[in-house]
Amino acid sequence: MRSTEEWIGKTDDSAVPPRVRLRVFEKFGGVCQLSGRKILAGEAWDLDHIKALWRGGEHCESNLQPVLKQPHRVKSGEEQTEQAKADRVRKKHLGIWPQSKAKIRGGGFRKTRDI
Repeated sequence: MRSTEEWIGKTDDSAVPPRVRLRVFEKFGGVCQLSGRKILAGEAWDLDHIKALWRGGEHCESNLQPVLKQPHRVKSGEEQTEQAKADRVRKKHLGIWPQSKAKIRGGGFRKTRDI
């Protein structure tokens, strides 16, 4: 049983308080969850959502993990690519994706005999 109540953000953009950052850091033993390397004193690190918010994850303490800045940028870039693809597919399925303005080019009719 927890002695302190779990922090839950009021909105998806709410800043995580320093006390919660410290608790998450200590929970994972100060190890970057993407690279597996120990986060050293003075190194820049972020809190990453284990289950991304756009995939239905919550902005709460139990869904956060410590990660170094560089691996976090790589992971976020990959997730944004996946999200953009999913959005395009969904829009196309709903019929709101813009139609292509390019003409379909054909080869025309082939000649069957030489004249």
